[in-house]
Amino acid sequence: MTDQPILVGYDGTDAAQRAVEFAGKRATAEGCAIHLVYVLEWSPYSFLSTQELEERHQRRTEELSRAEQTLKPALETLNKLKIPVTSEVRYGHSGELICKIAEDKGACQIIVGRKGGSTLGARLLGSLPLTLVQASPVPVTVVP
Repeated sequence: MTDQPILVGYDGTDAAQRAVEFAGKRATAEGCAIHLVYVLEWSPYSFLSTQELEERHQRRTEELSRAEQTLKPALETLNKLKIPVTSEVRYGHSGELICKIAEDKGACQIIVGRKGGSTLGARLLGSLPLTLVQASPVPVTVVP
């Protein structure tokens, strides 16, 4: 078993679930763990009133709870395969944060699902996968 996990970006979509299933096969073959990451996009650069700050805190609490629930199917899939798995929910820019977590965890690979978007590049690959392919410190696999 290797001590380098596979990092999987997860957001609850069908594409993300396919990425988890693919990662499960890779982890089983390579004898490694999986680290699931759910990133909630969040900009700290807003000027808010006291009331807006309180509302924002409440929204963050609700978002974190929903994210934990969203991770459950992925965790169940990997637990059935008896793959060691850890997970985390973080706020920030998805591409930058996933790259940073991959470095911090010593990941051997990042796996994400492909998602459509509005621009040509996003439609062909998806904006997060495109960012990761360009910026990742480790190999990236994009699962259709």
